[in-house]
Amino acid sequence: MAILLAFIGLSCGVITAGGIFGLITKLRLITRFADATKTIDNVKTYETAILVGATLGNIIYLFPISIDLPLANILFILFIFFSGMFVGSLAMALSETLNVTSVFTRRLRLHSKIELITISIIIGKLLGSFFYF
Repeated sequence: MAILLAFIGLSCGVITAGGIFGLITKLRLITRFADATKTIDNVKTYETAILVGATLGNIIYLFPISIDLPLANILFILFIFFSGMFVGSLAMALSETLNVTSVFTRRLRLHSKIELITISIIIGKLLGSFFYF
């Protein structure tokens, strides 16, 4: 029974991870970041970093590790910061793909304020991550 449950759990994890990475690939999130930072040669490195980060995040989530280092709080804040950046970037890429921002600004007649809207969304996602964690 335990082997069956482990197989089902592993299968569900693989399917979910495949869906997330498929979404990231469909949104071309990694290539957009690489293009924006003019580091298009490092796309494989970025993909590997996301894969390793997701795997380590799952391992740490499943097998909690207590860190008794003086820098543990700083590492935790950095983790929250980068997690918020990733989730915010994914949300912005998805909304850009679905043209949510352009429809929103057109309906409210805020064409000249698109930069302020984008910055306020980013700040909101960042503050939401800090309050959540």
